[in-house]
Amino acid sequence: MSNIRRFALAIGGLVGFTAYGVVGYMILGYTFLDALYQTCMTMTTVGYGEVHQPTTAMKIFSTSLMIMGVGIALYNLTVMVGTITEGEVRRYFERRRMDRRIAAMSGHVIVCGHGRVGRSAVEHLKSMGAQVVVVDTEPERVVHLQDPYLVGDCTRDEVLVAAGVHRARALVATLETDADTVYLTLSARALRPDLVIISRARTVDSKEKLSLAGATRAVNPQLIGGRRIAAFALQAHVAEFLDVVMHDDEFDFRVQQVRVTVDSPLAGRRLGDLNLEHRSGTRLLAYRPGPRLPFEPNPDDDTVLATGSVLIAFGTSEQIDSLSTLAAAPVSA
Repeated sequence: MSNIRRFALAIGGLVGFTAYGVVGYMILGYTFLDALYQTCMTMTTVGYGEVHQPTTAMKIFSTSLMIMGVGIALYNLTVMVGTITEGEVRRYFERRRMDRRIAAMSGHVIVCGHGRVGRSAVEHLKSMGAQVVVVDTEPERVVHLQDPYLVGDCTRDEVLVAAGVHRARALVATLETDADTVYLTLSARALRPDLVIISRARTVDSKEKLSLAGATRAVNPQLIGGRRIAAFALQAHVAEFLDVVMHDDEFDFRVQQVRVTVDSPLAGRRLGDLNLEHRSGTRLLAYRPGPRLPFEPNPDDDTVLATGSVLIAFGTSEQIDSLSTLAAAPVSA
């Protein structure tokens, strides 16, 4: 039985038993006020004294009222206290458990704002195998989640720190207003200069402000949605292929990025000498020398890979993993 039902039952029992006492005393000759006074005094065991000289029938009725009344009063007190404290205690231990889960996470993605866009981002991130921490100011949006979450104002530094911003891989900002998103972007960038921040822009004009605030990428969902609709209208097969590659879990091939890390054996070497397509099975679609530099589609064999550069590759999960292993720094013994 839920706490609410137990609480309602306790209140109903108390009201019913009070009515039983009042009616009983009125039958024995009390006025309504005297009957109510005598019932409350008997049930609470105050013992101020009888309102009228007790007869044998009054003594028998009062005895029954005392025996049952004390039990009901104790039950009601237990239920009321339990209803009030049990929820608080449960929420306290749930919060402690959630805090421990978040503290143990690293390389996760923080999603600030669990509205329609935020929920869609969370679902896709999870489908890609990423760990997610959701932050929202509205408890009803997140309390049902199985993923770690925080209820709080994510524009505050302490909330971002509690969400593990110093250990996170990226932050996705999908707040209700552009002003809040700009403030969140500024706060997150101040805490983590190297953090990848993807901010939702509600208008085209706000994209530039978010970029100036420190967003790695400012995204306007309406603009992207319109472009995708146009792409399906004019280049249906291309748009569908990209959709399948990026979002269909049943399709084994993926387009993914692979970073050439510090101390990578690929850094400083020509693509023609590395023969990555033969060694990993992937096909290189593009090369980006640095974060702010343009992509080089279909890089030629004379391209020299720089430390921190990114390869955009097409292949199966196993082939992508093989390329990632080749690009990573060797593990020291």
